[in-house]
Amino acid sequence: MTTTSAPAGIAAGLTTTRAAFIEDAREHGRLYIDQPYDLYSAENHDAWHRLYGRMHDRWQRYANARFLEGLATLQLDPDRVPRLEDVNKFMAPLTGFRAKAVSGYVPAYLFFDCLRQREFPTTITIRDGEVLDYLPEPDIFHDIAGHVPMHTDLAFADTLVAFGECAREAAVRIAAIDDEHERVRRMTSVIKAMARFFWFTIEFGLMKGDDPDTFKAYGSGLLSSYGELEHCITSPEVQRVPFQLEWVINQSFEIDRYQPLLFVVDSFDHLFVEVGRLVEWMHAGRLDNVAAGEPAIGEADLASFLEAGRAA
Repeated sequence: MTTTSAPAGIAAGLTTTRAAFIEDAREHGRLYIDQPYDLYSAENHDAWHRLYGRMHDRWQRYANARFLEGLATLQLDPDRVPRLEDVNKFMAPLTGFRAKAVSGYVPAYLFFDCLRQREFPTTITIRDGEVLDYLPEPDIFHDIAGHVPMHTDLAFADTLVAFGECAREAAVRIAAIDDEHERVRRMTSVIKAMARFFWFTIEFGLMKGDDPDTFKAYGSGLLSSYGELEHCITSPEVQRVPFQLEWVINQSFEIDRYQPLLFVVDSFDHLFVEVGRLVEWMHAGRLDNVAAGEPAIGEADLASFLEAGRAA
């Protein structure tokens, strides 16, 4: 087992928004980084321990079976922040996926292209133990305990790869448009459509349960949230509607509240089919004019797609 150390002079502690190592990486333009495991403080490990421990019963009750199988496969230590190399040791032989440490936000195309290459951009900081339910940005608990167990399932992993292929093909198709204004407009719409699809499936997806009128969570945003995991299944305030691609790509969402509307797929085969339809619609231009609204598409996201399309 290897040990990764930080540059000299970097203080210990990898707490979200308060990590000198991450600030240094960003200042020097390093997006893809190593995990400096020795920098995790006792408080960081304690935060992981408490986050992981309180989720056990809720996962058993509300998570889909493949997530639970993946969790068992990864053999995560409930008491300590995981080493990405250990996670990859269990995951890569099953699906080819590997967790890839990043220093912060990954522009949209780069994120999707990582998925195409069976790499998952992974945050290495962990939220403050004093505010376990407040998450200003993704952390390692969300990424490893929420996302990665599903990446041990080959059908789900292949779905992510197909999503990445859709991004690459979209970049190439729209880069061929001569008019710059129209090129930017269409690419903005396509990215918005893909972001909404990803949000309502990979992040906040529900699936039919074994019994009629029952549901299980497979989306990482649900599976990493102590409060919302139960809320999404049991609350009468949540609308749970059958997945319809037309609705999903035109449905805006907010990131700082429990989701009032969730889409339900029948199975992972159904999810894979819908990704295939998304690709077909992209080629047919049916993602070029989706409804306005959230999420906002930033300049970095747009530039990442346009640059990839020109380079292809």
